[in-house]
Amino acid sequence: MKKSKFSETQLVSILKEADAGVPVKEVCRNDGISSATYYNLKSKFGGMDGSQLRRLKEIEQELNQMRRMYADMTLENRALKDLIEKSSRAVRTPGGGRVPR
Repeated sequence: MKKSKFSETQLVSILKEADAGVPVKEVCRNDGISSATYYNLKSKFGGMDGSQLRRLKEIEQELNQMRRMYADMTLENRALKDLIEKSSRAVRTPGGGRVPR
């Protein structure tokens, strides 16, 4: 995941600055972000304070870690199922899957 160039407190202060009455264009120019970025931040983080934003980022990071673990376990499960299927086919064939001499 891409690392934000702004900390949680900076994001909150950018949003609060615009809420305080400073025009959005000026806020964007001062902080070096586009207006689209500002509105994306506002839709995602609007109304949050620094601690809530920090907790949200921790939860998102934990969710990504869980998704990776799930993907790894799914691959491992599929590999084990394939192995069991191959070994059970070998047992069912005459001679236990061995080639007669």
